[in-house]
Amino acid sequence: MDAELLTTLFGGDRSWSSPCVVILDGEATVKTPGPDTIVSGGMKSYAPRYSTGRIEADTCCLLRAQGALLIVQQLPYKDSTGQTAVKQTLTIVDTRHIIGVEFPHLKALDILGIPLPLMAEGHEYRPGTLVG
Repeated sequence: MDAELLTTLFGGDRSWSSPCVVILDGEATVKTPGPDTIVSGGMKSYAPRYSTGRIEADTCCLLRAQGALLIVQQLPYKDSTGQTAVKQTLTIVDTRHIIGVEFPHLKALDILGIPLPLMAEGHEYRPGTLVG
C-alpha cells in the first residue's frame, strides 16, 4: 500500500488508530473456524486450522520513517483456575507487505474525505423475491 494512504488512515506518524484488520501478502496467523471439542470416549477433536494474512488489530501505530506498522492485539482467555486474563501481543510489520486494511466502520471514508455512500437502511426485498 502507498505510504501516504497508510499515513492518512492511521492518523499520521506515531499515533494509535482505531481497531482494524491488517491484510498482509503472507500467511501471518493461524485461524480456526470453530472451537476444539471433546467427543465421546474423552477423545479431543481439533477444529481445522488454516493460515491467513489477516491480523485483527485492537490498535495500530505507524512508524513511517522506519517503514513499520505496530499491531497490538488483546486476546482474552481463561486460565486453569477459570479466571479471565488478557494476553497482549505486539506484531511489527513491514509496511511493504501490507496489501489492505479493513475497518469495522465507515469512519475511514470520512478520514479520506470521501462522502458516505447512499445506502438503503434495513431489509428491503427486490421485486420477485420469495420471502418465507
